[in-house]
Amino acid sequence: QVQVQESGGGLVEAGGSLRLSCTTSGYGVNAYTMGWFRQRPGKEREALSCLSRTSGRADYSKSAQGRFTISKAKNTVYLQMNNLEPEDTATYFCAAAMYAYCATSWESGAIFDDWGQGTQVTVDS
Repeated sequence: QVQVQESGGGLVEAGGSLRLSCTTSGYGVNAYTMGWFRQRPGKEREALSCLSRTSGRADYSKSAQGRFTISKAKNTVYLQMNNLEPEDTATYFCAAAMYAYCATSWESGAIFDDWGQGTQVTVDS
């Protein structure tokens, strides 16, 4: 089992930015297709972005397009979040998949094998 660890959450004012980080045990993030998800209070888990292990292609859900950017450097995957809104308040999760790419089902979370515990992001209006 791969240990996935998120960090970088916190309290930010509306309009501000945060960058979340994610690392994994084992062979590191370069060995996995990586994803970011969130769960807002009282809501179901929501897909944000996926980064393909083989192609490096980044896919985004409609919720994330335009304000969120996934990237990777060395052994860390990042989620840059800009122009944050109170509605972005959520627990953000990172996930790792043995899949070689972001399959069409990635937004369901089905392709991901291992999940982090989450990091809390609170956007203050």
